[in-house]
Amino acid sequence: MKSCDRSTPRDWVDNAVRLIDADAQRSADTHLLRYPLPAGWNVQLYLKDESTHITGSLKHRLARSLFLYAICNGWVGEGTTVVEATSGSTAVSEAYFAKLLGLDFVAVMPASTSPQKIALIEAQGGRCHFVQRPPDMYTEAARLAAECGGHFMDQFTHAERATDWRGNNNIAESIFQQMALESHPVPEWVVVGAGTGGTSATIGRYIRYRRHATKLAVVDPENSAFFGGYETGDAGYETGMSSRIEGIGRPRVEPSFVGEVVDRMIEVPDAGSIAAARYASRVLGRRVGGSTGTNLWGVFGIIAEMLAAGRGGSVVTLLCDGGDRYAGTYFDDAWVESQGLSLAEPTAILDKFAATGEWTG
Repeated sequence: MKSCDRSTPRDWVDNAVRLIDADAQRSADTHLLRYPLPAGWNVQLYLKDESTHITGSLKHRLARSLFLYAICNGWVGEGTTVVEATSGSTAVSEAYFAKLLGLDFVAVMPASTSPQKIALIEAQGGRCHFVQRPPDMYTEAARLAAECGGHFMDQFTHAERATDWRGNNNIAESIFQQMALESHPVPEWVVVGAGTGGTSATIGRYIRYRRHATKLAVVDPENSAFFGGYETGDAGYETGMSSRIEGIGRPRVEPSFVGEVVDRMIEVPDAGSIAAARYASRVLGRRVGGSTGTNLWGVFGIIAEMLAAGRGGSVVTLLCDGGDRYAGTYFDDAWVESQGLSLAEPTAILDKFAATGEWTG
C-alpha cells in the first residue's frame, strides 16, 4: 500500500492557533465613538475606531482571520515564508502575525506606498518588495511565493471567506452589540470602503443573517474599479489605475467583493476624501486617515438625505486608521498640490453641511 504524507505537524499548528487566540484574548474590542452632530438633527453618527488595534488599523482583524484560515487549511506551517500583495496596512498587520509565529514575511506593494507605512512593516520584521505598476502586485507575489516555496496569502481572494460572517466577534457583530443601548440601536446605514471587499461582504451578510433593516453603502475613491463593476454588473471590471487613498480602491474588482450584499455604491472624489479626513481630524482632535475621509464624505451625503426626508436614526462607519502615518501625504499641502488637487471646494461643502445639514457634494 502506497502512502504520502505532506501534512503540517499538528503540534506546530496547535501552538500557532493558540498564539493567535492568546493575542486576541489580550486585546479589548475597539471603541464606537460618537461623532458630534447638532442635537436637533435627531441623527447620530458613530465611528468604529479600528485604529486602536495593536497594528493600528482595520486590517488587524483581516490579518488574524487570514492567518487562521491559512494555518487551518494546511497552507502555512513551520518555516513557511508568507507573501502578500498589499498597499500597506494589511502588510503591517500580517507582518505582526508572521513575527508572532516566527515566520518570514514579504509584502509586495506599489513603489508609491508611503514611507511611514514601509517603516511600520519593517518595524514588525517584514520585508518590502516593490513593483512600479500596481496591477503587477498579484503575479509578482505569486511568483515570489513559488520561488521560495512559501505561501501567497492572497487577501484579495480570501478575505470574504476567511472571516466568519455569522459572528465569532467579527466587526459586524461587534458594531450591533455596541449599538444595543443607543437611542437608535439598529442603524439606518453602515458605510464602509472596499479594499479587498472582505469587510463589506462580512457586514452585508451579517445584516441579512440577523434580519436587520440596515442598509449597506460602499464608498469608492477615484480610479477604483468597484463602482464601475457594481454599476455595470461586470465582475471583471478594471481601471488599471492605482488609488491615491491607501487601503481602499483597487485597479480591478477583487474576488472578495460581493456586490450582491451592497445596497448602494458612492463615488468619492479624492479631494473630498482628503478634505473630509482633515475636517474630521479637527473635529475629533486627532488625525484620521484618508479612507476614513472617504467614508465620511459618503456618510455626510446620506445624513443630508435623511434630514431632507425628515428621518431620524443612526449611521455607522469606520475610523480605519490613524492619520499620522499620512503626515507626508494627505496632511502635507505640498503633496496635495503636487497631485493637482484643491481642497477649497470640498472644504466649503463640508462647512455648509456642518452649518445647515445640506449636501452639495
